[in-house]
Amino acid sequence: MKGNMKNMMKQMQQMQRKMEKAQEELHEMTFEATAGGGMVKVVAKGTKEIVDVEIQEDVVDPDDIEMLQDLIIAATNDVIKQVDDKTNATMGQFTKGLNMPGMF
Repeated sequence: MKGNMKNMMKQMQQMQRKMEKAQEELHEMTFEATAGGGMVKVVAKGTKEIVDVEIQEDVVDPDDIEMLQDLIIAATNDVIKQVDDKTNATMGQFTKGLNMPGMF
């Protein structure tokens, strides 16, 4: 039994290192989303930090600020969803079959 426990601990340590590496890689990735047919673009890092927002001049209408706000919100929500989806897909491989509520 001692050997099995030692082997299991070794496997857990290997899995932990793989998870840490995967998380580091995710944090280095960038994601982008657009709204309004590309009129607004939002870029985020895998940490969900927004690093860039690009707005085409054509969409800036002083009489319709609400539309611009809506486009920024839509693009931001989309890019955050992309990060979440990628994180869940990447990190979920480590928790498959473990039945651990609240994990990724």
